[in-house]
Amino acid sequence: MSKRDRKRELPPVPEALPALAVDAHTHLDACGAKTPDEVRAVVDRAEAAGIGRVVTVADDIASAQWAVEASTWDDRVFAAVALHPTRTKDFADADRAVLEELVAHPRVVAVGETGLDYYWDYSPPEPQQEAFRWHIDLAKRSGKPLMIHDREAHQDILRILAEEGAPEKVVFHCFSGDAEFARACVAAGYVLSFAGTATFRNAKGLREAARLVPLEQMVVETDAPFLTPHPFRGQPNEPYCVNYTLRDLAELRGMTLEELVVATTATAERLFALDQV
Repeated sequence: MSKRDRKRELPPVPEALPALAVDAHTHLDACGAKTPDEVRAVVDRAEAAGIGRVVTVADDIASAQWAVEASTWDDRVFAAVALHPTRTKDFADADRAVLEELVAHPRVVAVGETGLDYYWDYSPPEPQQEAFRWHIDLAKRSGKPLMIHDREAHQDILRILAEEGAPEKVVFHCFSGDAEFARACVAAGYVLSFAGTATFRNAKGLREAARLVPLEQMVVETDAPFLTPHPFRGQPNEPYCVNYTLRDLAELRGMTLEELVVATTATAERLFALDQV
């Protein structure tokens, strides 16, 4: 098999975790799961590796509608809805009306992913910030957690949260900051979600952040099909791969795998109120 072919292959499904975990942020549609049977197959692979529930996340209006529908196909699937910051240049009243309706669905457990992305130039900062403020208000009105996308925008994210007044529950999806930024987020009461990037050996600042975050403010995710954890970086990602991230982070933090799984699952259950869905 060529190196190029290996890059296209999914990593092997690892041995099941000692307790059931939650993938706090994935994109089942982008993983290629479009139908009920395809969604079930992806979630079955996840459960075989010990990941019992997943939150599938929208980045545009069509995927928000799909995510809500998909969450009704399988009890292990929950949804989050929002307009991704890179798509906010043309955020219209009609889009807001759709999201207002979708967020009320009982299987929608978060408003996200929303926030700021200064890496790409698809949308200027001003409409991104305006949309972020609107999503903050939606989260507060709906009583559901705010799921933040933060790429090269740490200080503006914190500033806008302070100006608007943060919702009761805030989670930084795919946390990308260093230890100093992690401490600021923890002090504000925010939850930090760690993806496969936290297993990358060159991500020293991020790994230090993952080492110090209190377990009651820590969840794990895949952001699949992106950000596949070490040692499969560059290959396709699926929810079952959060298993690899948990194993790596348990070793990094000097704790048992079961301790980390149980703790992050408890945080995810509390954050998303999964027992109330």
